[in-house]
Amino acid sequence: MNIQYYGDYCFKITTKPAGRATEDVVIFTDLPGKSTSIRSPFGHADIVLLSHLDPADDALSGLKDDPVIIHTPGEFAAKGVGILGYPSFRDQNGGVDRGQNTVFVFDSEDVRLAYLGAIGHPLDEKTVERIGDVDILFVPVGGGEALDPKKIDGIIRDIEPKLVIPMHYALSGASISAEGRETFCRETGCKVAEDLPKLNFKKKDLDGKSMEIVFLQKS
Repeated sequence: MNIQYYGDYCFKITTKPAGRATEDVVIFTDLPGKSTSIRSPFGHADIVLLSHLDPADDALSGLKDDPVIIHTPGEFAAKGVGILGYPSFRDQNGGVDRGQNTVFVFDSEDVRLAYLGAIGHPLDEKTVERIGDVDILFVPVGGGEALDPKKIDGIIRDIEPKLVIPMHYALSGASISAEGRETFCRETGCKVAEDLPKLNFKKKDLDGKSMEIVFLQKS
């Protein structure tokens, strides 16, 4: 499995759910719009997960080959990937302030990934139980339009993933309503080490890891 970061909430996840020697499945999450000043990725896509974006958003215009777009809670299967979407909100006021958000959990290559999107509140115990054992957790860490870093740290400790991949934090040249990742690192005690250009791994590479934080370079 390969994970690349495009800035804000956007990741490209390339996986082989049917096993080795089969075709890749390409998954994108929440592509950055023009207002972010981040260039939206383009090219082939099989699945697009939109936690809080409208599927008609122009950010999706660069994607080719008619991908499956999932933007609501529910249970889905696409291209051999099982996907669960859990309802949530972008604020702590039941969505009154910023609207709805979907937390996506999906499985491929015996790896469980959980993508929080623009979550704006702590997760309740029932949702944490439904999410289950997570290998890779994508979390917004810059506050702003998402939950503040201290409470995000609480979610991480509730879920206890093997790896944590931060997203939605201030980037040079980007117009994002978010703090730098330093605030999050102060809360969690993580060190701002050199970012990885991408994360390329197999299930066995995660053995023995517990809530390890990995920052990825913006592609």
